[in-house]
Amino acid sequence: MLTRIDHLVIACADPDAAAADLERTVGLAPGGGGRHDALGTYNRLVWLGDSYLELIGVFDRDLAARSWIGAPSLRALDGGGGLATWAVATDAIDEDVARLNARGANLAAPIDGERRRPDGAVVRWRLAAPRELGPATPPFLIEHDVTAAEWTAAERAARAAQTHPLGASVRLETLELDVPDIARTSGALLRTVGIGPFRPSLSGRRTRDAPIGRQTVRLRAAMGPVTVATWPVATIHLRAVPVDFTATPVEPRTVEFLGCRFIVAP
Repeated sequence: MLTRIDHLVIACADPDAAAADLERTVGLAPGGGGRHDALGTYNRLVWLGDSYLELIGVFDRDLAARSWIGAPSLRALDGGGGLATWAVATDAIDEDVARLNARGANLAAPIDGERRRPDGAVVRWRLAAPRELGPATPPFLIEHDVTAAEWTAAERAARAAQTHPLGASVRLETLELDVPDIARTSGALLRTVGIGPFRPSLSGRRTRDAPIGRQTVRLRAAMGPVTVATWPVATIHLRAVPVDFTATPVEPRTVEFLGCRFIVAP
Protein backbone atom coordinates (compact mmCIF):
# COMPACT_ATOMS: atom_id res chain seq x y z
CA MET A 1 0.00 0.00 0.00
CA LEU A 2 1.22 3.48 -0.81
CA THR A 3 1.88 5.39 2.41
CA ARG A 4 3.36 8.83 1.65
CA ILE A 5 5.58 10.97 -0.55
CA ASP A 6 8.89 9.40 0.39
CA HIS A 7 11.43 11.86 -0.96
CA LEU A 8 12.21 14.47 -3.60
CA VAL A 9 15.39 14.05 -5.65
CA ILE A 10 16.85 17.53 -6.20
CA ALA A 11 19.90 17.68 -8.47
CA CYS A 12 22.71 20.08 -7.58
CA ALA A 13 26.33 20.50 -8.55
CA ASP A 14 27.61 20.18 -4.96
CA PRO A 15 25.28 18.47 -2.43
CA ASP A 16 27.37 19.55 0.56
CA ALA A 17 27.33 23.21 -0.46
CA ALA A 18 23.63 22.98 -1.34
CA ALA A 19 22.83 21.50 2.09
CA ALA A 20 24.63 24.38 3.78
CA ASP A 21 22.82 26.95 1.63
CA LEU A 22 19.46 25.29 2.30
CA GLU A 23 20.12 25.53 6.03
CA ARG A 24 21.02 29.21 5.73
CA THR A 25 18.14 30.26 3.45
CA VAL A 26 15.26 28.01 4.52
CA GLY A 27 16.33 26.89 8.00
CA LEU A 28 16.43 23.14 7.35
CA ALA A 29 19.21 21.12 8.95
CA PRO A 30 21.15 18.75 6.68
CA GLY A 31 21.38 15.13 7.73
CA GLY A 32 23.55 12.32 6.48
CA GLY A 33 24.04 10.95 3.02
CA GLY A 34 26.41 8.74 1.14
CA ARG A 35 27.55 7.45 -2.21
CA HIS A 36 25.87 5.23 -4.80
CA ASP A 37 29.03 3.58 -6.13
CA ALA A 38 27.22 1.63 -8.86
CA LEU A 39 25.15 4.61 -10.04
CA GLY A 40 27.67 7.43 -10.31
CA THR A 41 25.84 9.64 -7.79
CA TYR A 42 26.15 10.78 -4.20
CA ASN A 43 23.85 12.70 -1.86
CA ARG A 44 23.04 14.64 1.26
CA LEU A 45 19.68 14.25 2.95
CA VAL A 46 17.39 16.72 4.69
CA TRP A 47 14.91 14.88 6.89
CA LEU A 48 11.29 16.00 7.21
CA GLY A 49 10.04 13.31 9.55
CA ASP A 50 9.89 10.14 7.46
CA SER A 51 9.97 12.14 4.21
CA TYR A 52 13.12 13.83 3.03
CA LEU A 53 14.88 15.90 0.42
CA GLU A 54 17.67 14.10 -1.42
CA LEU A 55 20.25 16.58 -2.67
CA ILE A 56 21.94 14.53 -5.37
CA GLY A 57 25.16 15.13 -7.25
CA VAL A 58 27.17 13.23 -9.84
CA PHE A 59 30.75 11.99 -9.34
CA ASP A 60 31.00 9.93 -12.56
CA ARG A 61 29.05 11.37 -15.48
CA ASP A 62 29.45 8.34 -17.76
CA LEU A 63 28.31 5.94 -15.05
CA ALA A 64 25.44 8.20 -14.05
CA ALA A 65 24.23 8.48 -17.65
CA ARG A 66 23.68 4.71 -17.69
CA SER A 67 21.96 4.49 -14.30
CA TRP A 68 18.27 4.82 -13.53
CA ILE A 69 18.72 7.77 -11.13
CA GLY A 70 21.78 9.30 -12.77
CA ALA A 71 20.06 9.98 -16.10
CA PRO A 72 17.25 12.22 -14.75
CA SER A 73 19.74 13.86 -12.38
CA LEU A 74 22.01 14.77 -15.28
CA ARG A 75 19.10 16.20 -17.23
CA ALA A 76 18.24 18.40 -14.27
CA LEU A 77 21.86 19.43 -13.75
CA ASP A 78 22.26 20.34 -17.41
CA GLY A 79 19.36 22.76 -16.92
CA GLY A 80 20.95 24.36 -13.88
CA GLY A 81 19.68 22.00 -11.20
CA GLY A 82 16.30 21.32 -9.65
CA LEU A 83 13.78 18.53 -9.14
CA ALA A 84 14.96 15.45 -11.04
CA THR A 85 12.30 12.99 -9.89
CA TRP A 86 10.49 11.91 -6.73
CA ALA A 87 9.54 8.76 -4.86
CA VAL A 88 6.47 7.31 -3.19
CA ALA A 89 6.81 4.96 -0.22
CA THR A 90 5.09 1.60 -0.12
CA ASP A 91 5.01 -1.09 2.52
CA ALA A 92 4.37 -3.88 -0.02
CA ILE A 93 6.24 -3.17 -3.24
CA ASP A 94 5.81 -6.58 -4.88
CA GLU A 95 2.04 -6.52 -4.43
CA ASP A 96 1.76 -2.90 -5.55
CA VAL A 97 3.84 -3.44 -8.69
CA ALA A 98 1.82 -6.53 -9.64
CA ARG A 99 -1.46 -4.68 -9.08
CA LEU A 100 -0.43 -1.57 -10.99
CA ASN A 101 1.11 -3.43 -13.91
CA ALA A 102 -2.08 -5.46 -14.25
CA ARG A 103 -3.86 -2.12 -14.75
CA GLY A 104 -1.46 -0.98 -17.47
CA ALA A 105 1.47 0.56 -15.60
CA ASN A 106 5.00 0.19 -16.97
CA LEU A 107 6.88 -0.36 -13.71
CA ALA A 108 10.02 -2.45 -13.88
CA ALA A 109 10.44 -5.38 -11.51
CA PRO A 110 11.65 -4.29 -8.04
CA ILE A 111 15.42 -4.08 -7.61
CA ASP A 112 17.57 -3.93 -4.49
CA GLY A 113 19.53 -0.84 -3.52
CA GLU A 114 21.82 0.21 -0.72
CA ARG A 115 23.96 3.09 0.48
CA ARG A 116 26.79 2.96 3.00
CA ARG A 117 26.82 5.88 5.41
CA PRO A 118 30.03 7.52 6.62
CA ASP A 119 29.56 5.74 9.97
CA GLY A 120 29.66 2.39 8.16
CA ALA A 121 25.96 1.57 8.60
CA VAL A 122 24.19 0.32 5.48
CA VAL A 123 20.82 1.63 4.35
CA ARG A 124 18.81 -0.80 2.21
CA TRP A 125 15.69 -0.55 0.09
CA ARG A 126 13.83 -2.00 -2.89
CA LEU A 127 12.46 0.16 -5.68
CA ALA A 128 10.48 -0.07 -8.89
CA ALA A 129 10.63 2.67 -11.50
CA PRO A 130 8.73 3.52 -14.68
CA ARG A 131 10.67 3.67 -17.95
CA GLU A 132 11.25 7.41 -17.81
CA LEU A 133 11.75 9.58 -14.75
CA GLY A 134 11.44 13.34 -14.60
CA PRO A 135 10.00 16.20 -12.55
CA ALA A 136 6.56 16.00 -14.17
CA THR A 137 6.40 12.26 -14.95
CA PRO A 138 5.28 9.49 -12.57
CA PRO A 139 7.63 8.83 -9.64
CA PHE A 140 9.22 5.56 -8.58
CA LEU A 141 8.08 3.34 -5.73
CA ILE A 142 10.37 2.53 -2.82
CA GLU A 143 10.11 0.16 0.14
CA HIS A 144 12.65 0.71 2.91
CA ASP A 145 14.22 -2.12 4.87
CA VAL A 146 13.03 -1.41 8.41
CA THR A 147 15.70 -3.71 9.84
CA ALA A 148 18.54 -1.67 8.28
CA ALA A 149 19.96 1.75 9.10
CA GLU A 150 17.73 4.86 9.08
CA TRP A 151 14.44 2.98 9.30
CA THR A 152 14.55 1.41 12.74
CA ALA A 153 11.90 2.51 15.25
CA ALA A 154 14.50 4.44 17.24
CA GLU A 155 15.80 6.41 14.25
CA ARG A 156 12.30 7.21 13.04
CA ALA A 157 11.33 8.46 16.52
CA ALA A 158 14.41 10.70 16.62
CA ARG A 159 13.49 12.21 13.25
CA ALA A 160 9.92 12.86 14.38
CA ALA A 161 11.26 14.90 17.31
CA GLN A 162 13.92 16.78 15.32
CA THR A 163 13.91 20.56 15.63
CA HIS A 164 15.29 22.35 12.57
CA PRO A 165 17.22 25.63 12.79
CA LEU A 166 14.09 27.57 11.81
CA GLY A 167 12.79 26.66 15.28
CA ALA A 168 10.36 23.82 14.73
CA SER A 169 9.87 20.30 13.51
CA VAL A 170 9.15 20.36 9.78
CA ARG A 171 6.93 18.14 7.66
CA LEU A 172 6.44 17.87 3.90
CA GLU A 173 2.82 18.79 3.33
CA THR A 174 2.31 19.27 -0.43
CA LEU A 175 4.31 18.71 -3.58
CA GLU A 176 3.02 21.06 -6.27
CA LEU A 177 4.11 20.42 -9.85
CA ASP A 178 3.68 22.66 -12.87
CA VAL A 179 2.68 20.39 -15.76
CA PRO A 180 1.79 21.08 -19.41
CA ASP A 181 -1.38 18.97 -19.35
CA ILE A 182 -3.18 18.23 -16.06
CA ALA A 183 -5.50 15.60 -17.54
CA ARG A 184 -2.66 13.67 -19.14
CA THR A 185 -0.38 13.91 -16.10
CA SER A 186 -3.09 12.95 -13.61
CA GLY A 187 -4.04 9.97 -15.76
CA ALA A 188 -0.43 8.82 -15.91
CA LEU A 189 -0.02 9.16 -12.13
CA LEU A 190 -3.17 7.14 -11.46
CA ARG A 191 -2.30 4.44 -13.98
CA THR A 192 1.42 4.15 -13.20
CA VAL A 193 1.65 4.53 -9.43
CA GLY A 194 -1.94 4.64 -8.21
CA ILE A 195 -2.05 8.32 -7.12
CA GLY A 196 -5.49 9.81 -7.67
CA PRO A 197 -8.10 10.48 -8.78
CA PHE A 198 -7.32 14.19 -8.77
CA ARG A 199 -10.02 16.64 -7.66
CA PRO A 200 -10.33 20.42 -8.08
CA SER A 201 -8.11 22.14 -5.55
CA LEU A 202 -9.11 24.94 -3.20
CA SER A 203 -5.86 26.68 -4.14
CA GLY A 204 -7.18 27.73 -7.55
CA ARG A 205 -9.21 26.66 -10.56
CA ARG A 206 -6.11 25.71 -12.56
CA THR A 207 -5.01 23.15 -9.96
CA ARG A 208 -5.98 19.60 -9.02
CA ASP A 209 -5.19 17.70 -5.81
CA ALA A 210 -4.85 14.06 -4.83
CA PRO A 211 -4.07 12.80 -1.32
CA ILE A 212 -1.37 10.30 -0.48
CA GLY A 213 -1.38 9.44 3.19
CA ARG A 214 -1.39 12.76 5.06
CA GLN A 215 0.18 14.61 2.15
CA THR A 216 -1.05 16.10 -1.10
CA VAL A 217 0.17 15.95 -4.67
CA ARG A 218 -0.96 19.06 -6.51
CA LEU A 219 -0.88 19.60 -10.27
CA ARG A 220 -0.90 23.14 -11.61
CA ALA A 221 -1.44 23.97 -15.26
CA ALA A 222 1.72 25.59 -16.59
CA MET A 223 1.37 28.77 -18.60
CA GLY A 224 3.69 27.43 -21.30
CA PRO A 225 5.95 24.49 -22.10
CA VAL A 226 7.59 22.94 -19.04
CA THR A 227 11.32 22.64 -19.65
CA VAL A 228 14.41 22.91 -17.52
CA ALA A 229 14.69 26.50 -18.71
CA THR A 230 11.33 27.36 -17.10
CA TRP A 231 12.04 25.93 -13.64
CA PRO A 232 11.02 26.12 -10.87
CA VAL A 233 8.34 23.63 -11.85
CA ALA A 234 8.13 22.34 -8.27
CA THR A 235 6.76 24.11 -5.22
CA ILE A 236 7.47 22.33 -1.93
CA HIS A 237 5.02 23.21 0.84
CA LEU A 238 6.42 22.62 4.33
CA ARG A 239 4.61 22.77 7.66
CA ALA A 240 6.56 23.98 10.71
CA VAL A 241 5.26 22.36 13.91
CA PRO A 242 6.61 23.92 17.13
CA VAL A 243 8.14 21.44 19.55
CA ASP A 244 8.56 24.04 22.28
CA PHE A 245 5.38 26.13 22.40
CA THR A 246 7.11 28.84 24.43
CA ALA A 247 9.53 29.51 21.57
CA THR A 248 9.15 32.35 19.09
CA PRO A 249 6.63 31.32 16.39
CA VAL A 250 8.05 30.47 12.99
CA GLU A 251 7.43 33.20 10.45
CA PRO A 252 6.06 32.17 7.05
CA ARG A 253 8.66 32.31 4.31
CA THR A 254 9.03 31.65 0.61
CA VAL A 255 12.45 30.88 -0.82
CA GLU A 256 13.41 29.99 -4.39
CA PHE A 257 16.43 27.75 -4.26
CA LEU A 258 17.89 24.74 -6.08
CA GLY A 259 15.41 25.18 -8.91
CA CYS A 260 12.46 24.81 -6.53
CA ARG A 261 10.19 27.11 -4.55
CA PHE A 262 10.06 26.33 -0.83
CA ILE A 263 7.03 27.64 1.09
CA VAL A 264 7.18 27.28 4.88
CA ALA A 265 3.98 27.85 6.85
CA PRO A 266 3.50 27.65 10.64
